[in-house]
Amino acid sequence: MAAIFQGIGAAAALPSTEKFHSQSRRFVSGSLFVVRSDGRPSLGSSPRSRGAQHLITNAVAAKADASATSTASKPGHELLLFEALREGLEEEMDRDPRVCVMGEDVGHYGGSYKVTKGLATKYGDLRVLDTPIAENSFTGMGIGAAMTGLRPIIEGMNMGFLLLAFNQISNNCGMLHYTSGGQFKIPVVIRGPGGVGRQLGAEHSQRLESYFQSIPGIQMVACSTPYNAKGLMKAAIRSENPVILFEHVLLYNLKERIPDEEYVLSLEEAEMVRPGEHVTILTYSRMRYHVMQAAKTLVNKGYDPEVIDIRSLKPFDLYTIGNSVKKTHRVLIVEECMRTGGIGASLTAAITENFIDYLDAPIVCLSSQDVPTPYAGTLEEWTVVQPAQIVTAVEQLCQ
Repeated sequence: MAAIFQGIGAAAALPSTEKFHSQSRRFVSGSLFVVRSDGRPSLGSSPRSRGAQHLITNAVAAKADASATSTASKPGHELLLFEALREGLEEEMDRDPRVCVMGEDVGHYGGSYKVTKGLATKYGDLRVLDTPIAENSFTGMGIGAAMTGLRPIIEGMNMGFLLLAFNQISNNCGMLHYTSGGQFKIPVVIRGPGGVGRQLGAEHSQRLESYFQSIPGIQMVACSTPYNAKGLMKAAIRSENPVILFEHVLLYNLKERIPDEEYVLSLEEAEMVRPGEHVTILTYSRMRYHVMQAAKTLVNKGYDPEVIDIRSLKPFDLYTIGNSVKKTHRVLIVEECMRTGGIGASLTAAITENFIDYLDAPIVCLSSQDVPTPYAGTLEEWTVVQPAQIVTAVEQLCQ
């Protein structure tokens, strides 16, 4: 199979690094599925979790109102999130002939969530390669292709399946640049759907960011809107580092208007979703919409939360996070990842190490329960953070 990928050229460098410095002075101890990227809930969705019915879904934060404009009046074109991923991928395949895709059913079937639909017809079976059901094999093949100068995108039909390729991702993808003494670069993108879906069962509801965050040499990002999905996809493909792009299975049909002109986002920057003064809420992926749903109720109760979508799961954007902590002095982390060893635990440690003297209260972290995700819908919702829990946490944190 290696012969398929030879002779297309060497990779070009795109450096992207930032350094953050710790500061320390004092310390005081102490499922709403939204399909609009502006935080509006989808029609027909009805929360089952206890207390969620008290959320005031029509109350919109004043600061969000001031910057909101009608979708129809915005320039650009409207895309669903999976279409934005495809558009970013297609633009990069047009720009650089070294970019290729491989995975199960990515070819003429178009991928399990249609992210690669139509690409095999346009680029051929060698650049959009259907593979057998053997994650360890085609992940290793993709890493080898990257070593020869290609820029592969490896799709996991479900992120849980990539556990079968953990050896290749850890011992090869993350470490070969170092263990080869810099002789090899691994410009590979590993992407696919994950997160808690709608009754997909435990094995199909994995959140692997907690597994992969400890691997040296790998960057991790999580998209949450069509706009940042496309921008992060393009940035990941152009990066000289191996990048894991996490996509949430329930956000693929989220719709947003994105610019017509080309854009590329930074892989290491967080997004300020809503400025505020009273508390910093750090979140990512699907939980962004649970947080924004809760923010509407919080504003009606007199609170002014600052919401940040961290996007970069490794490394953290400690510049944006730190500036917010210095302003609000209180931090709430909301994640769908498991509580033990999750992204929230790492983020708590990073904030404590760098900004402990700016905290007026202990950091609070709301995470999924450390249990396999149940199949039953009611039980499934109980295992992940719901908006009512976020409201309660902010009220307690700001007392």
